[in-house]
Amino acid sequence: MSDYLPNDERYSQMHYRRSGQSGLKLPRISLGLWHNFGDTAVQDNARKLIRHAFDCGITHFDLANNYGPPPGSAEENFGKILKQDFCSLRDELVISTKAGYPMWTGPYGDGGSKKYLISSLDQSLQRMDLDYVDIFYHHRPDPNTPLEETMAALDLIVRQGKALYVGLSNYPAELTKRASQILKALGTPCIIHQPKYSMFERWVENGLLDVLAEEQIGGIAFSPLAGGLLTDRYLNGIPDDSRAAKDGRFLKPADITDTRLKVISELNHVAYLRGQKLSQMALQWVLRQPAITSVLIGASKTSQIDDAIAAPHFCELSAKELSRIEEILAAGNA
Repeated sequence: MSDYLPNDERYSQMHYRRSGQSGLKLPRISLGLWHNFGDTAVQDNARKLIRHAFDCGITHFDLANNYGPPPGSAEENFGKILKQDFCSLRDELVISTKAGYPMWTGPYGDGGSKKYLISSLDQSLQRMDLDYVDIFYHHRPDPNTPLEETMAALDLIVRQGKALYVGLSNYPAELTKRASQILKALGTPCIIHQPKYSMFERWVENGLLDVLAEEQIGGIAFSPLAGGLLTDRYLNGIPDDSRAAKDGRFLKPADITDTRLKVISELNHVAYLRGQKLSQMALQWVLRQPAITSVLIGASKTSQIDDAIAAPHFCELSAKELSRIEEILAAGNA
């Protein structure tokens, strides 16, 4: 029997925006379960994070088949939390998952084939003990599978009732446009695209944001804080509990150079003058784009969730502040 009683005021704390031309509203801040929810994580803390996020109005929880470690364990652990605390709240949640990276051995455990995508989603639903997910993404382009086959698989998944909506992740601009047009013709439009986007990762500005606007697809940025670099965590060295210290797969100590630290320090000063944390300003900087519906944050502490949900409530970045940010970033790349 769960002792969890959700916060009655949760929806007053969060802004929501429609994803593209769809009727689906997403919170401006969504929670990604890429880290801190696998079998190596403290499960009581994972449960605490999910509860706290929902209490703050975060209704969207983002997973993938290979999230862990080991792969699949984040979905499995999330499913346990759903069963413990959210059985009566499923209709208030938006749950997304993906397939596209290697998941099992053999020729059918990777890519964009219909065989792989259908099988992977079936496994994901089983791990989470769900009848359907709200959004299913193809996680990355597969040059060895016809785009028409991959999009037909997404269309079939919706028609089978295993997902309500479909999306793309890590697709470049032109491929996104082609995929969107195929899906529209099939009758299952792409409603969302999940790219990596932050002050330090700006490839989406070279065409993808324009395509999202043209095709009326919502954008949801992952790694908006550049793995934690766009926070004040590393200004005075590498903390023992930080991602750079504990998990070198995605952020290595060697990435935290003197030049990068100078940029972070100067950005932190701009945020200080605004009366907010650097992480909050970095989220606002991504959310300022009209094509961006939501940002995906990771969290290991509830305080990080609190910081993130406060970000959209600060005043918008002024033209002068945006110009100063561009100067700092350009100097760091010189």
